[in-house]
Amino acid sequence: MSRLRWHRESHLVDRIGWLRAAVLGANDGIVSTASLIVGVAAAAATRDDVLIAGVAGLVAGAMSMAAGEYVSVSSQSDTERADIARECKELNENVASELDELAEVYVTRGVDRVIARQVAEQLMANDALAAHARDELGISEITTARPVQAALTSAATFSLGAALPLLMVVVAPVGVLVPIVSGASLAFLALLGAIGARAGGADVLRATVRVTFWGALAMALTAGIGKVFGTVV
Repeated sequence: MSRLRWHRESHLVDRIGWLRAAVLGANDGIVSTASLIVGVAAAAATRDDVLIAGVAGLVAGAMSMAAGEYVSVSSQSDTERADIARECKELNENVASELDELAEVYVTRGVDRVIARQVAEQLMANDALAAHARDELGISEITTARPVQAALTSAATFSLGAALPLLMVVVAPVGVLVPIVSGASLAFLALLGAIGARAGGADVLRATVRVTFWGALAMALTAGIGKVFGTVV
């Protein structure tokens, strides 16, 4: 008797929706807030000025991320619903043609034409719309758009990311505010890149270097602007 048992596998692609929003939100929170803080601090502002600018950046950024993600993912969701509605209409009007179309999808993937026809017939007998949504349109439970989830995840992780450089402003001496905030923020970015890569099964070193490089560039540019103009922006 075989000892093999059917089991539900957990794939990393299951995480793609919330992971993308979480990494984007936290990364943007660290980079934008740290850059704002470094730019204002480089302009010889007081600690209170830097904190006010940082908190304002956190609130504005979190709201912007939530709104942006919601609108963006809602657009994707609207497109998915429109495609499914169109597919439903086609199934009601010409089911034979839709059967041929689904069978051809399997043929192009390497399935024998006779078997592809049988598979299409069985799947359409069970749930025709789900079969076409998945195999013709590429819409499934895993990849379907979730606007509210994306918006809340982005706002929460942005706030968490932005809070880290703000904490450094509170604990760091005023005279070394710029290097401490910059160094700590780069360390946070490197850690975030490693965690995101590990959770998504990607190359850890590449992801870490990528987010650290762009974070350092953003902070260097804003520090330069603050130094040149020498005024609070």
